[in-house]
Amino acid sequence: MTSAIPSVDEKHYQAARARQDQLIKPTGALGRLEDIACWFAARQGCEIPAELQPAIAVFAADHGVAAQNVSAYPAAVTRAMLSSLANGQAAIAVLARAINATYVVVDVGVNSNDSQTNVHTERIAPGTKDLSMQSAMTLQQAERAIATGQRHATQVIAQGANILIAGEVGIGNTTSAACLISALTQLDPGMLVGSGTGLDAKGRAHKLEMVKRALQRVPLKSSSAMQLLSEFGGFEIAAMTGYYLQAASEGIPVLLDGYISAAAALLAAGIQPAVREWMLASHQSAELGHALALERLQLKPLLSLGMRLGEGSGAAVAFPLLQTALRLHREMATFAEASVPNNV
Repeated sequence: MTSAIPSVDEKHYQAARARQDQLIKPTGALGRLEDIACWFAARQGCEIPAELQPAIAVFAADHGVAAQNVSAYPAAVTRAMLSSLANGQAAIAVLARAINATYVVVDVGVNSNDSQTNVHTERIAPGTKDLSMQSAMTLQQAERAIATGQRHATQVIAQGANILIAGEVGIGNTTSAACLISALTQLDPGMLVGSGTGLDAKGRAHKLEMVKRALQRVPLKSSSAMQLLSEFGGFEIAAMTGYYLQAASEGIPVLLDGYISAAAALLAAGIQPAVREWMLASHQSAELGHALALERLQLKPLLSLGMRLGEGSGAAVAFPLLQTALRLHREMATFAEASVPNNV
């Protein structure tokens, strides 16, 4: 199901770092922008990384646990959002145009019999089962969803994408994500369950109870990452996991989004630990627990804007920073080229 993940190129990282120290600026004056340029140099295997060509895949699916009123919105919103994603009205569609990204929408498990224009309909099932009472999906379904994400990653990489962003839509998926993050990190669910789409204090307390109920029925310590995925879902999180794994296996970086993205990233790392070397965190979302998940991934977010939309929106907003960092690295002159004294 997964391939070996290549190592990053330390030699070219050091070459890029040396170039940064020769650009016409004080050493370290561009802060994390310098680090970003060197990070990409190590992953593109060259001193001066090429311009980034982004691809965005938004995976959509429903969750059986939504029937437990763990979201401020009904499950039908997933299907409605699918139309907005497909016709270019959703936030991520606008952002994809803004950053000139390849953009696809993939239905991996929406509770609908319809096929929509501009949507890749690759439904595993019409939503997962209710994770508070039973396994969200079978292992076979989890594997199929991961394979779907892998296939879409391979397709866009073949078309020239050299950085991938995965987004998601699925009412109830912060409940799945909280279960997964807690199970994968052993963090207390009370530190991870937030308001999601806008629950009040009472709603959040009920959601936390559903998460605890789900965690109590599973032997967490003896379960593999794949088993945890099948227990807690969802199909879109599994597809994102496959997307990340395939990108890393082909030597292509991924730019993580928010809370759901972090759950998929932890799953990918649970399956193939080396995948972390190919991940950048775009932002820290307002969802409770996202910062803790990023800490476990050993990733430092680029932005903190109070966002909690999902869809891949935070990653798309942060993307221009990466392009800027690489352009500065590529186009600034060195002291020697500009005939500027460097007496440091």
